[in-house]
Amino acid sequence: MNKINFSLVCLFSILGLAACGDSGSDKATGATAESAGGGEMVAFVTTQDGSPMPIKAELFDTPQAKEFMTTGKNPYVGNAEAVEKGKKLFQLYSCTQCHGPDAKGQVGPGLTGPDYRYPKDATNKGMFETIWHGTNGGMGAKGKGLMDPSDPANGLSVDETLKIIAWVRSHGSTTGNE
Repeated sequence: MNKINFSLVCLFSILGLAACGDSGSDKATGATAESAGGGEMVAFVTTQDGSPMPIKAELFDTPQAKEFMTTGKNPYVGNAEAVEKGKKLFQLYSCTQCHGPDAKGQVGPGLTGPDYRYPKDATNKGMFETIWHGTNGGMGAKGKGLMDPSDPANGLSVDETLKIIAWVRSHGSTTGNE
């Protein structure tokens, strides 16, 4: 009788734990797209090794960022106001020191294409991943909470990163949204 009760307790415990799964979450990001008000989140990966890149859905806090989160397409490309803001951010975060004043390369690689050090940067999703999480080639992460791990508020927001990408795209031959 005790063995049966113990077995039932174990069975119900296992079933209860299974029912507590994380439905609605993106395993690659560890975040729910629902919490950001969008559809299913794009699976972001690191440029360093292609491993899943955890990024909280709450960081996609503008309509444009939410659109990017679900499509991987940058709605700021071609938007003059966003491009101008992206230029200021590119300068503010000293991107010009490595990539040059027009993002065509200096000490670091050119970002305008058509050839990229990381071929995935031809897409806006790929360029976002590279900027957000950094590279193996010496560029550190620029994403919020990653640029300075001791200060979770430090670093670029998703929206700011998209504006920088829009500015870079304004100097090249691709929109990255193809």
